[in-house]
Amino acid sequence: MRLGAQGVSDTTVLALAAGEGGADAVAELSAFQRLKNRMLIRGVVTEARSASHPGAALAARAYGLLADLEVEAGEEVERVLRYPAVGAWAWRTYRSLRSGNGTSDDPAQLGAPAVVAAVRARIACRVRLPVRDGAIMLPSLGRLTLPEGVEETVDITVRPDADGAELEAAGLTVRVRPRGDRPGWQALHGLRVTPGFEPVVDDLDPYRWSAKEVAEPRLDPGRLRAWGTHLDDAWRILAAHHATVAEEVRLTVSVLTPVKAPERGQNSATSRETFGTVAMSDPWHGVGLAATFAHEIQHAKLTALTEAIPLTLPDDGSRHYAPWRDDPRPVYGLLQGSYAYLGVAEFWRRQHRFERDAEAFRARVELARWRRAAYAVTGTLLASGGLNERGEEFVARMRKTLEECAAEPVDSAAESQARREAERHLDAWRRRNPGFRANGWPHTGP
Repeated sequence: MRLGAQGVSDTTVLALAAGEGGADAVAELSAFQRLKNRMLIRGVVTEARSASHPGAALAARAYGLLADLEVEAGEEVERVLRYPAVGAWAWRTYRSLRSGNGTSDDPAQLGAPAVVAAVRARIACRVRLPVRDGAIMLPSLGRLTLPEGVEETVDITVRPDADGAELEAAGLTVRVRPRGDRPGWQALHGLRVTPGFEPVVDDLDPYRWSAKEVAEPRLDPGRLRAWGTHLDDAWRILAAHHATVAEEVRLTVSVLTPVKAPERGQNSATSRETFGTVAMSDPWHGVGLAATFAHEIQHAKLTALTEAIPLTLPDDGSRHYAPWRDDPRPVYGLLQGSYAYLGVAEFWRRQHRFERDAEAFRARVELARWRRAAYAVTGTLLASGGLNERGEEFVARMRKTLEECAAEPVDSAAESQARREAERHLDAWRRRNPGFRANGWPHTGP
Protein backbone atom coordinates (compact mmCIF):
# COMPACT_ATOMS: atom_id res chain seq x y z
CA MET A 1 0.00 0.00 0.00
CA ARG A 2 1.07 3.61 -0.59
CA LEU A 3 2.68 5.43 2.32
CA GLY A 4 3.68 8.90 1.09
CA ALA A 5 5.02 11.60 3.39
CA GLN A 6 3.39 14.19 5.62
CA GLY A 7 4.56 16.89 7.99
CA VAL A 8 3.00 19.79 9.90
CA SER A 9 3.78 23.29 8.64
CA ASP A 10 4.90 26.23 10.76
CA THR A 11 1.76 28.07 9.69
CA THR A 12 -0.38 25.30 11.14
CA VAL A 13 1.60 25.25 14.40
CA LEU A 14 1.08 28.98 14.85
CA ALA A 15 -2.63 28.71 14.11
CA LEU A 16 -3.01 25.87 16.58
CA ALA A 17 -1.08 27.77 19.24
CA ALA A 18 -3.66 30.53 18.99
CA GLY A 19 -6.24 27.93 20.04
CA GLU A 20 -7.84 27.35 16.68
CA GLY A 21 -6.48 26.19 13.34
CA GLY A 22 -9.52 25.49 11.20
CA ALA A 23 -9.92 23.21 8.21
CA ASP A 24 -6.38 23.51 6.84
CA ALA A 25 -4.78 22.70 10.19
CA VAL A 26 -6.90 19.66 10.96
CA ALA A 27 -6.38 18.41 7.39
CA GLU A 28 -2.62 18.38 7.99
CA LEU A 29 -2.99 16.69 11.36
CA SER A 30 -5.37 14.09 9.96
CA ALA A 31 -3.03 13.33 7.07
CA PHE A 32 -0.21 12.72 9.54
CA GLN A 33 -2.42 10.35 11.53
CA ARG A 34 -3.39 8.44 8.39
CA LEU A 35 0.28 8.02 7.52
CA LYS A 36 0.95 6.78 11.06
CA ASN A 37 -1.81 4.16 10.75
CA ARG A 38 -0.42 2.91 7.44
CA MET A 39 3.09 2.65 8.87
CA LEU A 40 1.77 0.75 11.88
CA ILE A 41 -0.15 -1.67 9.66
CA ARG A 42 2.92 -2.35 7.56
CA GLY A 43 4.87 -2.76 10.80
CA VAL A 44 2.35 -5.35 12.02
CA VAL A 45 2.90 -7.45 8.90
CA THR A 46 6.69 -7.14 9.12
CA GLU A 47 6.90 -7.88 12.85
CA ALA A 48 4.49 -10.81 12.59
CA ARG A 49 6.69 -12.35 9.93
CA SER A 50 9.87 -11.72 11.96
CA ALA A 51 8.29 -13.25 15.08
CA SER A 52 6.95 -16.26 13.14
CA HIS A 53 3.52 -15.44 14.57
CA PRO A 54 0.82 -18.02 13.69
CA GLY A 55 -1.21 -15.23 12.09
CA ALA A 56 1.66 -13.85 9.99
CA ALA A 57 0.63 -15.53 6.73
CA LEU A 58 -3.00 -14.36 7.03
CA ALA A 59 -1.81 -10.84 7.86
CA ALA A 60 0.44 -10.78 4.79
CA ARG A 61 -2.42 -12.07 2.63
CA ALA A 62 -4.75 -9.37 3.99
CA TYR A 63 -2.14 -6.69 3.34
CA GLY A 64 -1.86 -7.88 -0.24
CA LEU A 65 -5.63 -7.80 -0.64
CA LEU A 66 -5.78 -4.23 0.70
CA ALA A 67 -3.10 -3.24 -1.80
CA ASP A 68 -5.14 -4.79 -4.61
CA LEU A 69 -8.35 -3.14 -3.42
CA GLU A 70 -6.59 0.21 -3.25
CA VAL A 71 -6.07 0.13 -7.01
CA GLU A 72 -9.83 -0.15 -7.64
CA ALA A 73 -11.26 1.47 -4.52
CA GLY A 74 -8.62 3.70 -2.97
CA GLU A 75 -11.16 5.93 -1.22
CA GLU A 76 -12.79 2.99 0.58
CA VAL A 77 -9.43 1.55 1.65
CA GLU A 78 -8.40 4.96 2.94
CA ARG A 79 -11.71 5.32 4.78
CA VAL A 80 -11.39 2.09 6.72
CA LEU A 81 -7.67 2.50 7.46
CA ARG A 82 -8.32 5.86 9.11
CA TYR A 83 -11.12 4.43 11.26
CA PRO A 84 -10.02 5.00 14.89
CA ALA A 85 -10.45 1.41 16.09
CA VAL A 86 -8.27 0.18 13.21
CA GLY A 87 -5.54 2.55 14.33
CA ALA A 88 -5.88 1.34 17.93
CA TRP A 89 -5.69 -2.30 16.83
CA ALA A 90 -2.59 -1.61 14.71
CA TRP A 91 -0.86 0.25 17.52
CA ARG A 92 -1.56 -2.35 20.19
CA THR A 93 -0.72 -5.26 17.89
CA TYR A 94 2.52 -3.68 16.73
CA ARG A 95 3.57 -3.03 20.32
CA SER A 96 2.72 -6.54 21.44
CA LEU A 97 4.66 -8.06 18.53
CA ARG A 98 7.67 -5.85 19.22
CA SER A 99 7.68 -6.67 22.92
CA GLY A 100 6.87 -10.37 22.46
CA ASN A 101 4.42 -10.26 25.37
CA GLY A 102 2.01 -12.73 23.76
CA THR A 103 -1.20 -10.70 24.07
CA SER A 104 -4.43 -11.58 22.26
CA ASP A 105 -3.91 -8.86 19.64
CA ASP A 106 -3.81 -10.96 16.47
CA PRO A 107 -2.11 -9.65 13.28
CA ALA A 108 -4.49 -11.79 11.21
CA GLN A 109 -7.27 -9.36 12.16
CA LEU A 110 -5.92 -7.14 9.39
CA GLY A 111 -8.30 -9.07 7.17
CA ALA A 112 -11.27 -7.33 8.80
CA PRO A 113 -10.52 -3.89 7.28
CA ALA A 114 -10.07 -5.64 3.92
CA VAL A 115 -13.57 -7.12 4.22
CA VAL A 116 -14.99 -3.68 5.08
CA ALA A 117 -13.33 -2.04 2.09
CA ALA A 118 -14.61 -4.82 -0.20
CA VAL A 119 -18.17 -4.47 1.15
CA ARG A 120 -18.21 -0.71 0.64
CA ALA A 121 -16.63 -0.92 -2.80
CA ARG A 122 -18.92 -3.84 -3.77
CA ILE A 123 -15.99 -6.05 -4.72
CA ALA A 124 -16.28 -9.82 -4.29
CA CYS A 125 -13.55 -11.48 -2.25
CA ARG A 126 -12.82 -14.18 0.32
CA VAL A 127 -10.82 -13.50 3.48
CA ARG A 128 -9.79 -15.84 6.30
CA LEU A 129 -10.20 -14.22 9.70
CA PRO A 130 -9.65 -15.19 13.36
CA VAL A 131 -12.75 -15.62 15.54
CA ARG A 132 -12.74 -13.79 18.88
CA ASP A 133 -15.28 -14.77 21.55
CA GLY A 134 -17.47 -16.36 18.90
CA ALA A 135 -17.63 -13.22 16.78
CA ILE A 136 -15.84 -11.22 14.13
CA MET A 137 -15.78 -7.43 14.36
CA LEU A 138 -15.76 -5.55 11.09
CA PRO A 139 -14.57 -2.06 12.06
CA SER A 140 -16.99 0.77 11.21
CA LEU A 141 -19.64 -1.73 9.99
CA GLY A 142 -20.68 -4.08 12.80
CA ARG A 143 -20.23 -7.43 14.53
CA LEU A 144 -20.85 -10.86 13.04
CA THR A 145 -21.82 -13.48 15.65
CA LEU A 146 -21.09 -17.01 14.44
CA PRO A 147 -22.73 -20.33 15.34
CA GLU A 148 -21.29 -22.18 18.31
CA GLY A 149 -18.41 -24.56 17.75
CA VAL A 150 -16.75 -22.73 14.84
CA GLU A 151 -13.01 -23.05 14.24
CA GLU A 152 -10.47 -20.49 15.43
CA THR A 153 -10.33 -19.02 11.93
CA VAL A 154 -13.05 -18.94 9.28
CA ASP A 155 -13.42 -17.84 5.68
CA ILE A 156 -15.66 -14.84 5.04
CA THR A 157 -17.03 -14.46 1.53
CA VAL A 158 -18.18 -11.03 0.34
CA ARG A 159 -20.94 -11.11 -2.26
CA PRO A 160 -21.94 -7.65 -3.49
CA ASP A 161 -25.18 -6.87 -5.28
CA ALA A 162 -27.13 -3.87 -6.47
CA ASP A 163 -28.41 -3.01 -2.97
CA GLY A 164 -25.25 -3.59 -0.95
CA ALA A 165 -23.54 -6.81 0.06
CA GLU A 166 -23.96 -10.02 2.00
CA LEU A 167 -21.43 -12.04 3.97
CA GLU A 168 -21.16 -15.78 4.33
CA ALA A 169 -19.10 -17.33 7.12
CA ALA A 170 -19.28 -20.73 8.86
CA GLY A 171 -22.65 -21.51 7.31
CA LEU A 172 -24.17 -18.15 8.29
CA THR A 173 -25.30 -15.68 5.62
CA VAL A 174 -26.19 -12.10 6.53
CA ARG A 175 -26.83 -8.88 4.67
CA VAL A 176 -24.62 -6.12 6.02
CA ARG A 177 -25.68 -3.28 3.73
CA PRO A 178 -27.90 -1.41 3.89
CA ARG A 179 -27.45 -0.98 7.62
CA GLY A 180 -29.66 -2.71 10.14
CA ASP A 181 -29.53 -5.54 12.71
CA ARG A 182 -30.33 -9.07 11.60
CA PRO A 183 -29.91 -12.50 13.19
CA GLY A 184 -26.17 -12.97 13.57
CA TRP A 185 -25.42 -9.34 12.69
CA GLN A 186 -25.30 -6.16 14.79
CA ALA A 187 -24.73 -3.00 12.75
CA LEU A 188 -23.00 0.10 14.03
CA HIS A 189 -25.26 3.14 13.87
CA GLY A 190 -24.45 6.43 12.18
CA LEU A 191 -26.02 9.68 13.34
CA ARG A 192 -26.75 11.88 10.32
CA VAL A 193 -26.14 15.45 11.43
CA THR A 194 -25.26 17.45 8.32
CA PRO A 195 -23.72 16.65 4.93
CA GLY A 196 -20.17 15.49 5.58
CA PHE A 197 -20.75 14.84 9.29
CA GLU A 198 -22.32 11.51 10.16
CA PRO A 199 -20.39 10.11 13.12
CA VAL A 200 -20.60 6.42 13.95
CA VAL A 201 -21.71 5.49 17.47
CA ASP A 202 -19.25 2.69 18.16
CA ASP A 203 -20.53 0.61 21.06
CA LEU A 204 -19.28 -2.77 19.78
CA ASP A 205 -15.64 -2.77 18.66
CA PRO A 206 -13.22 -4.18 21.28
CA TYR A 207 -10.72 -1.50 20.19
CA ARG A 208 -13.19 1.37 20.37
CA TRP A 209 -11.71 2.78 23.59
CA SER A 210 -8.45 2.40 25.48
CA ALA A 211 -10.04 2.05 28.93
CA LYS A 212 -12.19 -1.06 28.67
CA GLU A 213 -13.50 -0.74 32.21
CA VAL A 214 -15.40 2.47 31.40
CA ALA A 215 -16.64 1.58 27.91
CA GLU A 216 -20.41 1.22 27.82
CA PRO A 217 -22.13 -1.74 26.14
CA ARG A 218 -24.50 -1.31 23.21
CA LEU A 219 -26.92 1.60 23.51
CA ASP A 220 -30.60 0.75 23.49
CA PRO A 221 -32.80 2.51 20.89
CA GLY A 222 -34.08 5.11 23.36
CA ARG A 223 -30.61 6.23 24.40
CA LEU A 224 -29.47 6.26 20.80
CA ARG A 225 -32.36 8.56 19.86
CA ALA A 226 -31.48 10.88 22.75
CA TRP A 227 -27.87 11.04 21.55
CA GLY A 228 -29.11 11.97 18.10
CA THR A 229 -31.39 14.72 19.43
CA HIS A 230 -28.66 16.30 21.57
CA LEU A 231 -26.15 16.00 18.74
CA ASP A 232 -28.50 17.86 16.38
CA ASP A 233 -28.96 20.59 18.99
CA ALA A 234 -25.21 20.83 19.60
CA TRP A 235 -24.49 21.09 15.90
CA ARG A 236 -26.96 23.95 15.44
CA ILE A 237 -25.17 25.85 18.19
CA LEU A 238 -21.71 25.18 16.77
CA ALA A 239 -22.69 25.99 13.21
CA ALA A 240 -24.42 29.23 14.24
CA HIS A 241 -21.89 30.64 16.71
CA HIS A 242 -18.66 28.62 16.57
CA ALA A 243 -17.87 28.12 12.91
CA THR A 244 -14.21 27.13 13.35
CA VAL A 245 -15.01 24.55 16.02
CA ALA A 246 -17.82 23.17 13.86
CA GLU A 247 -15.50 22.79 10.87
CA GLU A 248 -12.79 21.13 12.96
CA VAL A 249 -15.27 18.72 14.50
CA ARG A 250 -16.83 17.87 11.13
CA LEU A 251 -13.44 17.11 9.58
CA THR A 252 -11.93 15.28 12.57
CA VAL A 253 -14.56 13.48 14.65
CA SER A 254 -15.80 10.32 12.94
CA VAL A 255 -16.74 8.21 15.99
CA LEU A 256 -18.60 8.75 19.26
CA THR A 257 -18.03 6.07 21.89
CA PRO A 258 -20.31 5.76 24.94
CA VAL A 259 -18.52 5.55 28.30
CA LYS A 260 -19.77 5.37 31.86
CA ALA A 261 -20.62 8.58 33.67
CA PRO A 262 -18.87 9.42 36.96
CA GLU A 263 -20.86 9.53 40.21
CA ARG A 264 -21.41 13.24 39.63
CA GLY A 265 -21.38 15.12 36.36
CA GLN A 266 -20.36 13.80 32.98
CA ASN A 267 -17.35 12.20 31.36
CA SER A 268 -15.65 12.88 28.04
CA ALA A 269 -12.21 12.14 26.64
CA THR A 270 -10.03 11.57 23.61
CA SER A 271 -7.19 9.07 23.29
CA ARG A 272 -3.87 8.99 21.45
CA GLU A 273 -4.74 5.51 20.15
CA THR A 274 -8.08 6.50 18.60
CA PHE A 275 -7.64 9.79 16.75
CA GLY A 276 -11.06 10.84 15.51
CA THR A 277 -13.00 9.36 18.46
CA VAL A 278 -14.68 11.33 21.23
CA ALA A 279 -15.72 9.15 24.16
CA MET A 280 -18.49 10.52 26.33
CA SER A 281 -21.20 9.62 28.77
CA ASP A 282 -24.84 10.32 27.89
CA PRO A 283 -25.18 14.00 26.89
CA TRP A 284 -27.72 16.05 28.82
CA HIS A 285 -28.43 18.88 26.40
CA GLY A 286 -27.20 20.52 23.24
CA VAL A 287 -25.19 23.39 24.68
CA GLY A 288 -23.33 21.07 27.04
CA LEU A 289 -22.49 18.74 24.17
CA ALA A 290 -21.33 21.68 22.06
CA ALA A 291 -18.99 22.71 24.90
CA THR A 292 -17.76 19.12 25.11
CA PHE A 293 -16.82 19.22 21.43
CA ALA A 294 -15.03 22.54 21.93
CA HIS A 295 -13.04 20.90 24.73
CA GLU A 296 -12.27 17.56 23.11
CA ILE A 297 -11.32 18.90 19.68
CA GLN A 298 -8.54 20.79 21.44
CA HIS A 299 -7.22 17.55 22.96
CA ALA A 300 -7.42 15.81 19.60
CA LYS A 301 -5.52 18.57 17.81
CA LEU A 302 -2.80 18.84 20.44
CA THR A 303 -2.30 15.08 20.65
CA ALA A 304 -1.91 14.84 16.88
CA LEU A 305 0.43 17.83 16.82
CA THR A 306 2.71 16.56 19.59
CA GLU A 307 3.08 13.22 17.84
CA ALA A 308 4.55 15.13 14.91
CA ILE A 309 6.33 17.93 16.81
CA PRO A 310 7.17 17.39 20.51
CA LEU A 311 6.56 20.43 22.69
CA THR A 312 7.75 19.08 26.06
CA LEU A 313 11.02 17.69 27.39
CA PRO A 314 11.23 14.18 28.87
CA ASP A 315 9.24 13.91 32.10
CA ASP A 316 11.46 14.83 35.06
CA GLY A 317 8.95 13.62 37.65
CA SER A 318 7.72 17.07 38.66
CA ARG A 319 3.98 17.43 39.23
CA HIS A 320 1.79 20.53 39.31
CA TYR A 321 -1.63 21.81 40.28
CA ALA A 322 -4.26 21.82 37.54
CA PRO A 323 -7.49 23.65 38.48
CA TRP A 324 -9.59 21.09 36.60
CA ARG A 325 -8.08 17.90 38.02
CA ASP A 326 -8.01 16.19 41.42
CA ASP A 327 -4.46 14.84 40.96
CA PRO A 328 -1.07 16.54 40.45
CA ARG A 329 -0.16 16.62 36.77
CA PRO A 330 3.05 16.24 34.74
CA VAL A 331 3.99 19.01 32.32
CA TYR A 332 2.52 17.27 29.27
CA GLY A 333 -0.78 16.67 31.08
CA LEU A 334 -0.79 20.29 32.21
CA LEU A 335 -0.25 21.42 28.62
CA GLN A 336 -3.11 19.22 27.40
CA GLY A 337 -5.47 20.58 30.04
CA SER A 338 -4.62 24.24 29.52
CA TYR A 339 -5.05 23.88 25.77
CA ALA A 340 -8.42 22.20 26.20
CA TYR A 341 -9.65 24.85 28.63
CA LEU A 342 -8.46 27.60 26.34
CA GLY A 343 -10.98 26.13 23.91
CA VAL A 344 -13.62 25.99 26.65
CA ALA A 345 -13.02 29.62 27.61
CA GLU A 346 -13.25 30.72 23.99
CA PHE A 347 -16.46 28.74 23.58
CA TRP A 348 -18.13 30.50 26.51
CA ARG A 349 -16.73 33.89 25.42
CA ARG A 350 -18.86 33.55 22.29
CA GLN A 351 -21.75 31.52 23.69
CA HIS A 352 -22.68 33.54 26.80
CA ARG A 353 -24.17 36.26 24.59
CA PHE A 354 -26.79 33.83 23.28
CA GLU A 355 -27.87 32.37 26.64
CA ARG A 356 -30.67 33.74 28.79
CA ASP A 357 -31.48 34.02 32.50
CA ALA A 358 -29.80 31.37 34.70
CA GLU A 359 -28.09 29.77 31.72
CA ALA A 360 -26.53 33.13 30.80
CA PHE A 361 -25.19 33.59 34.33
CA ARG A 362 -23.76 30.06 34.31
CA ALA A 363 -22.12 30.72 30.95
CA ARG A 364 -20.43 33.86 32.31
CA VAL A 365 -19.20 31.92 35.35
CA GLU A 366 -17.72 29.27 33.08
CA LEU A 367 -16.00 31.94 31.00
CA ALA A 368 -14.56 33.73 34.03
CA ARG A 369 -13.36 30.58 35.73
CA TRP A 370 -11.73 28.77 32.86
CA ARG A 371 -10.04 31.72 31.15
CA ARG A 372 -8.36 32.59 34.45
CA ALA A 373 -7.45 28.96 35.15
CA ALA A 374 -6.00 28.31 31.70
CA TYR A 375 -4.03 31.57 31.78
CA ALA A 376 -2.55 30.75 35.17
CA VAL A 377 -1.49 27.30 34.01
CA THR A 378 0.32 28.77 31.01
CA GLY A 379 2.39 30.65 33.57
CA THR A 380 3.09 27.42 35.44
CA LEU A 381 4.15 25.78 32.18
CA LEU A 382 6.51 28.59 31.18
CA ALA A 383 8.14 28.49 34.62
CA SER A 384 8.32 24.69 34.81
CA GLY A 385 11.43 24.08 32.74
CA GLY A 386 9.58 21.20 31.12
CA LEU A 387 8.93 22.78 27.70
CA ASN A 388 11.32 22.69 24.77
CA GLU A 389 11.85 25.79 22.61
CA ARG A 390 8.88 25.06 20.35
CA GLY A 391 6.77 24.37 23.43
CA GLU A 392 7.67 27.72 24.99
CA GLU A 393 6.70 29.51 21.77
CA PHE A 394 3.45 27.55 21.61
CA VAL A 395 2.45 28.30 25.20
CA ALA A 396 3.39 31.98 24.87
CA ARG A 397 0.97 32.23 21.93
CA MET A 398 -1.73 30.44 23.95
CA ARG A 399 -1.18 32.98 26.71
CA LYS A 400 -1.70 35.87 24.30
CA THR A 401 -5.04 34.40 23.17
CA LEU A 402 -6.13 34.05 26.80
CA GLU A 403 -5.18 37.68 27.46
CA GLU A 404 -7.46 38.64 24.58
CA CYS A 405 -10.20 36.43 26.02
CA ALA A 406 -9.81 38.22 29.38
CA ALA A 407 -10.90 41.47 27.74
CA GLU A 408 -14.46 40.14 27.43
CA PRO A 409 -16.45 41.93 30.18
CA VAL A 410 -18.07 39.74 32.83
CA ASP A 411 -20.26 41.05 35.65
CA SER A 412 -18.94 41.03 39.22
CA ALA A 413 -21.47 38.43 40.41
CA ALA A 414 -20.25 35.91 37.85
CA GLU A 415 -16.61 36.73 38.59
CA SER A 416 -17.21 36.24 42.32
CA GLN A 417 -18.96 32.90 41.78
CA ALA A 418 -16.12 31.74 39.54
CA ARG A 419 -13.56 32.63 42.22
CA ARG A 420 -15.52 30.79 44.92
CA GLU A 421 -15.68 27.65 42.79
CA ALA A 422 -11.97 27.88 41.98
CA GLU A 423 -11.09 28.34 45.67
CA ARG A 424 -13.19 25.33 46.68
CA HIS A 425 -11.37 23.20 44.12
CA LEU A 426 -7.98 24.38 45.33
CA ASP A 427 -8.84 23.73 48.99
CA ALA A 428 -10.08 20.21 48.18
CA TRP A 429 -6.97 19.54 46.07
CA ARG A 430 -4.67 20.57 48.92
CA ARG A 431 -6.47 18.25 51.33
CA ARG A 432 -6.33 15.41 48.81
CA ASN A 433 -2.63 15.93 47.98
CA PRO A 434 -0.93 17.01 51.22
CA GLY A 435 2.56 16.21 49.91
CA PHE A 436 2.32 18.67 47.02
CA ARG A 437 2.41 22.46 46.81
CA ALA A 438 0.16 24.39 44.45
CA ASN A 439 2.79 26.97 43.56
CA GLY A 440 1.43 30.32 42.41
CA TRP A 441 -2.12 29.66 43.61
CA PRO A 442 -4.59 31.14 44.14
CA HIS A 443 -4.11 33.19 40.97
CA THR A 444 -5.69 36.60 40.44
CA GLY A 445 -4.75 37.42 36.81
CA PRO A 446 -4.69 37.99 33.93
